[in-house]
Amino acid sequence: MGHKLKITGWIALGALAGALTTVSLQTVARNTLTPLPLEELQQLAAVFGMVKSDYVEPVDEKKLITDAISGMVASLDPHSQYFDKKSFKEFREGTSGKFVGVGIEITQEDGLVKIVSPIEGSPAFRAGLKTNDLITKIDDTAVKGLSLNDAVKRMRGEPNTKVLLTIYRKDENRTFPVTITREEIKQQSVRGKLIEPGYAWIRISQFQERTVDDFAKKLDEVYKQDPKLKGLVLDLRNDPGGLLNAAVAISAAFLPENVTVVSTNGQTPESKQVLKATARDYMGRDGSDAIKSLPASLKKIPLIVLVNEGSASASEIVAGALQDHKRATIMGSQTFGKGSVQTFRPLGPDTGLKITTSRYYTPSGRSIQAKGIVPDVMVDDTEEGSPYAALRMREADLEKHLTSGQGEEKKDPAREKAREEAMKRLEEESRKPASERRPPEFGSDKDFQLQQALNQLKGKPVIVSKTLTERKEESKDN
Repeated sequence: MGHKLKITGWIALGALAGALTTVSLQTVARNTLTPLPLEELQQLAAVFGMVKSDYVEPVDEKKLITDAISGMVASLDPHSQYFDKKSFKEFREGTSGKFVGVGIEITQEDGLVKIVSPIEGSPAFRAGLKTNDLITKIDDTAVKGLSLNDAVKRMRGEPNTKVLLTIYRKDENRTFPVTITREEIKQQSVRGKLIEPGYAWIRISQFQERTVDDFAKKLDEVYKQDPKLKGLVLDLRNDPGGLLNAAVAISAAFLPENVTVVSTNGQTPESKQVLKATARDYMGRDGSDAIKSLPASLKKIPLIVLVNEGSASASEIVAGALQDHKRATIMGSQTFGKGSVQTFRPLGPDTGLKITTSRYYTPSGRSIQAKGIVPDVMVDDTEEGSPYAALRMREADLEKHLTSGQGEEKKDPAREKAREEAMKRLEEESRKPASERRPPEFGSDKDFQLQQALNQLKGKPVIVSKTLTERKEESKDN
């Protein structure tokens, strides 16, 4: 179980539906010599022939085959996937932190696309688009009725092409058109600030290729503002995962040299790894080591890690490593539970197979698959509690999810009851104006969990959740 990161290449971690998947990109597919089931393959060929010759209208042969491959792989678990040319391009964009578009963070409001914030320096930023602007049309297509994903696809495209956005600006009560030229956008996965003298907050929203460099730069900024930091909050709430080497690097920033960060285990030799807090296990493709330049005091500074149900995979690796080594206090709610690793096997120049090849384990040997990381201190979303926590998707809710492999799964009878109560509250809440339903922004002075993390760092009383309890792994339907 040696250090095989350079052999397996590029690994990404995350969860499905609100998160990514755990992936290793290999330059050479493994040569398998497993005997093939000839009788079943003959049946497959026979069905293909019948569909081709007898179906009511002509069918595309290539589409039949790719759909068959997709169905076969999708039947394994929620994270295995066949990538055609388009989906592979989208996947690479997600992990690189780069895409071609206009450069806005968006959400949906009243059926329209609402700008949360333009990315600094992007075409949208330069065009003067502002937070809370509403997009009513994309070129000649009305936004009302489009899903958020469809709207995103229409705004993305090839570099140097133009898109016409029709904007409604509420505070000025006017509608106006803006033509924007698309270009490559670099997403910022790290934010942070000095909250008050002695205490800083660093948020990682996803583990991307630029994350480690951005993390180091942000910490450098914070230390320049206050060289005598007394405590740090690392915010991984709603972080869906991303690249494994980035997760190992962030862990290594706080841990002693060469201690174990994560291990993986599966059938193949390359799926058996032990990754440690050492540069050879996390350095990027360019061989740079941004962690090396960080202040030595970072290894000992009091540290809180904030997590919730949206914290998945790579973020769970960081939380699990820091928890097992007793380097940080984990606060918030139980994480998503994405503890499997997927490997990317190329099938051609721009297609491939993402297949689950191993489970990963925290330094103490815990599998978090379908369970997650249990915080040391359970803290609610708000002072009033966590009324909708039971409705949040997690790994154990996904059809065909893997078990942890560490004991029998148990059904939690209280979960369905909690879901029913949460759904009733959600229906009541939906009747309120949108402004009253908006949750406080992470990192703001109204961020209840962040305030409790600061209290923990200062030795002040923490308002611990009276309702959140450890979530057991639920039984799996066969």
